[in-house]
Amino acid sequence: MPSYVPNTEEDRRTLLSALGIPSLEDLFFDIPADLRNPGLRLPSGLSELELQREMARLAGRNRAVDQMPCFLGAGAYRHFIPSVVGALASRGEFATAYTPYQPEISQGTLQAIFEFQSAMCHLTGMDVANSGMYDGATALAEAALMACRLTGRNKVAILSTVAPAWRGVVETYAEGPEVQIALMSPEGAKGGMQAAGAASGPTALSTVAAAFDESYGCLVVQYPNFFGYLEDIERWAVLAHENGALLVVAAGLVPLGLLKPPGELGADIVVAEGQPLGQSTTFGGPYVGIFCARAQYVRQMPGRIVGRTSDGQGRTGYVLTLQAREQHIRRERATSNICTSQALVALMNTIYLAALGPHGLREVAEQCYHKAHYLAAHLAKLPGYTLPLKGEFFHEFVVRCPEDPPAVNRRLLDAGIMGGLDVSEWIENGMLLCCTEVNTRSDIDRLVDELRGMGLEA
Repeated sequence: MPSYVPNTEEDRRTLLSALGIPSLEDLFFDIPADLRNPGLRLPSGLSELELQREMARLAGRNRAVDQMPCFLGAGAYRHFIPSVVGALASRGEFATAYTPYQPEISQGTLQAIFEFQSAMCHLTGMDVANSGMYDGATALAEAALMACRLTGRNKVAILSTVAPAWRGVVETYAEGPEVQIALMSPEGAKGGMQAAGAASGPTALSTVAAAFDESYGCLVVQYPNFFGYLEDIERWAVLAHENGALLVVAAGLVPLGLLKPPGELGADIVVAEGQPLGQSTTFGGPYVGIFCARAQYVRQMPGRIVGRTSDGQGRTGYVLTLQAREQHIRRERATSNICTSQALVALMNTIYLAALGPHGLREVAEQCYHKAHYLAAHLAKLPGYTLPLKGEFFHEFVVRCPEDPPAVNRRLLDAGIMGGLDVSEWIENGMLLCCTEVNTRSDIDRLVDELRGMGLEA
């Protein structure tokens, strides 16, 4: 037996006797002998230098977003990250950032989280924010469950223009508490997004209103939506509130540098993905989920909240003021079981926003908006390419290609360009393209020229 197994020989005999098994080997009798301890067939070991070369070779097979013009978004976005973000966030004081349970030795971390919460409230137009969730998708799922607790209802309506991956996380979270999820298409067709009217309008609203009633705890809307188009949040808020439900908005943070915050448009809970604010795409994580709500709902918020107070000598101090999760209260009263702290990524968000300031974030948002519209205008002039969706978009939009998007993307990649996301599951030959401030005019013109060349060849 391995030396690290704590059972003594007498312990093992007692256990085997209780099981009615004569020996330990008999526990594995059903497994063929030649499969119990197979050889690993590993190659011979490498020196450190050889291993570095091998890892570099494998890494070189990847196509990274900083090696070529990239027009891929759909939830993870490449933005310029000021060097101050990495310089400060990588300091030793923050390298092992975790839940600051002991305020007397965690004032720096607590203050950073408090500033993060304050920045998110300002950005979203909401009253309170927690110290961060796993990511935007899990924040949305927690928001849907929170709305059900607040309203006493067990049905959630989600517009079909919400990101499919995020909807999937909500559905997974809803299985345990048996919350019913209803997918509502603005065009009335159940089961998927529709090409026309991706942004909400009178027709879209009336279609959803016909199915939405007082049995729903909340209505979930994305702003801008999965296709990049703007939803009329005020109209959705009216529909939700007329039926006694809450409006949950999954917002894009960079667009909020230019758009009116959802808190001013009637949202009750706002969630978001913090990655665009100072965090690289990093293969999809780790990220940080933003969770904001109105003050009257604070005691049903998941996660933790940091508060600011004064000690007996009048000095400013920070402390965890709300931890309504199962580690701290009775399980049946807990709002969530979220445990892992995303404080390090939240710190990056905070440094990024402090470095740019409101004017800097607005400039980033304006550049994203104008560059995306510049690209869309030029693509619409190409033979075989059209913009199938109606409404106003921000920095993402869908273009219909003359051939299937995977083929287009392969040819673009051969030309040194990372294209967009294939959304032909919902829109025939549809490709979701994104522009941010890092896309130069020459990058955009190069993409247009490559697509024009493909059209001529076809």
